[in-house]
Amino acid sequence: MEQHNVQNNDEVEIDLLEVFYVLLDKIWAIILSGVLAALVVVAATLLFVTPQYESTTKMYVLSKQDSNTLTSQDMQTSLSLTKDYAELIKSRTVTEGVITQLNLDMTHEELLKKMTVDSATDTRILSISVRDADPYVACEIANAIRDVAANHIKNVMDIDAVNVVETANIPEQKVSPSISKNGVIGGLAGVLIAAAVILISYLSNDTIKTQEDVERYLNLSTLGTIPMSEEDRKNKKKKKQKKQKRGRGRR
Repeated sequence: MEQHNVQNNDEVEIDLLEVFYVLLDKIWAIILSGVLAALVVVAATLLFVTPQYESTTKMYVLSKQDSNTLTSQDMQTSLSLTKDYAELIKSRTVTEGVITQLNLDMTHEELLKKMTVDSATDTRILSISVRDADPYVACEIANAIRDVAANHIKNVMDIDAVNVVETANIPEQKVSPSISKNGVIGGLAGVLIAAAVILISYLSNDTIKTQEDVERYLNLSTLGTIPMSEEDRKNKKKKKQKKQKRGRGRR
């Protein structure tokens, strides 16, 4: 039983080594496939993907029970309500108010896809980010969302302080797409696909080619091989050519 397991392990090791050499033999084809795939993805990104710019504004929301004093309870209350404020910013009242104010040609759902509301851990600062193909439009929408949301939060939560921490900027650098990242992903995909095709072709080819194949797959011992001399090859080629000529003559 132990001897049988050893033999199986040896066969697995030989097979894996054989696969390795098959891939190594085609390494240049695999590399070329990766390079071509990367170039195709980069070209497609440049031609068909619209660059996006992101503008961010920040606001500070503080619940004050007394207009003259600020207590630790006020701070904790504001902190626990940060998620509520984020949901209010993404409400239909805010988005539709911004759409009307800026006369935007989009729906509530489309504007939501453009915006991201986030808050840093243990802070009362909310960040509102907007992505758009036009950096000026992204900046304008972000500031409008902040202003409309500030009024909405005051009315709903009955608070006094919603202050601007940072006005939205006009972005100079695009945030997507990443040409280098897409190129790397495309290259890796090309390498994997090429390797998979080579392996599938190799594993599906069950023809017996060498003396070693006969001994390995058929468990037969070979007494010898019959080599074909160069003269035999030439004679075989001449016979084939004569048959082709006869066939043409009959036509």
